[in-house]
Amino acid sequence: MSDVDSERTALRGRIEEVLDAHVRPGLRADGGDVEVVGIDADNIVQVRMQGACQGCSSAAMTLTMMIEAALKTHVPEVRFLEAVL
Repeated sequence: MSDVDSERTALRGRIEEVLDAHVRPGLRADGGDVEVVGIDADNIVQVRMQGACQGCSSAAMTLTMMIEAALKTHVPEVRFLEAVL
């Protein structure tokens, strides 16, 4: 495994930890969830909203105000989130 791959794996692990601790409990309480699809070379994180969050009219607000804010607070390397279908 290259240094870039190991750094990306470590970053993804930290992102998953933040999601598990600060984001997923609230989403799951409302029947939703979020999946990390990928992280590009510029540390832009692609996520997919799932369950009740998928197609919800508040999903964009949840993505930026809750998920992106939590990730940027705890994992400052994250530049921003990008929703994918």
